[in-house]
Amino acid sequence: MRRVLKVVGIIVGVLILLLVIGAVVINARGIPSYEVKAPELDIEYTPERVAQGERLVSMVCAECHRSESGNVLTGKMLKDIPKEFGTAYSANITNDPENGIGAYTDGELAYLLRTGVKRNGDYTPMYMPKFPHMSDEDLYSIIAYLRSDAKPVQAAGNASVPCKPAFLTKMLSNLAWKPLPYPEEPVEAPPMSDKVAFGEYVVQGMVNCYDCHSASFTTNNSMEPTKSKGYLGGGNKMLDLEGKVILTPNITVHETGIGAYTEAEFIRAVKEGIKPDGTPMRYPMLKLTAFTDEELAAVWAYLQTVPPIDNEVVQPGAGD
Repeated sequence: MRRVLKVVGIIVGVLILLLVIGAVVINARGIPSYEVKAPELDIEYTPERVAQGERLVSMVCAECHRSESGNVLTGKMLKDIPKEFGTAYSANITNDPENGIGAYTDGELAYLLRTGVKRNGDYTPMYMPKFPHMSDEDLYSIIAYLRSDAKPVQAAGNASVPCKPAFLTKMLSNLAWKPLPYPEEPVEAPPMSDKVAFGEYVVQGMVNCYDCHSASFTTNNSMEPTKSKGYLGGGNKMLDLEGKVILTPNITVHETGIGAYTEAEFIRAVKEGIKPDGTPMRYPMLKLTAFTDEELAAVWAYLQTVPPIDNEVVQPGAGD
């Protein structure tokens, strides 16, 4: 018996040693880099694309990349990232060739937005969303706006502050989070006339609602969003601007989610940040005024088809 226990002890000790060595290696390696396989793109920057790009950037890029000191997209500290992921800073995405994205080709920008890999091969973990399901047209529109003469993206020489990933981020980036594949076929949005399909596109491709409103950034499935744990059922931990924990709400049509909302109340909540009872939404939820009522009606139609999740999200400290 003693011999068996001794062998078991040796095995356990070896496993612990291997885990310690693995942790040391991961911590030293940090976030991995990858080969860049950007496509050759030559996007036409039409006024229509610039206008659509401005609208999309206002919903999916500007809040994180807008400087604290003004309406210019030079980056800032991301205060709503939970501390277990480290300290994150958004990048300068103005047209500055050295500190911004001015040196990127159209293909390199598209590759970054879809896969999460920068032109130098550095991988961006969960600090930056990826858009593998965004239509080519919407993606090209974002790039057209970033190349435009709009004031927020005009070249500004502010150097981006390097992120300081925590061990959890390093571990997940080495073991679980990987660059997403660049689409091999054209990506098209469904027609607006197909309300449910277009609403699904908005949720999974255009603005990635599921990313925040599912259970956790650590269990989201970027390639198959509906397989994300707690898909749209809320409870994902984020931070408000004071560093206090905020759990994202359940947006399925269960009674613990938005089951009691009307379509009009849902649209008002998203665009104006006002709940049906008249109380305001809390940061990090933003007023997404750039959405059209038609787009949000499509989202509403899609949410009616999503399996309801019984998850009453109670904010930390509520009722204390």
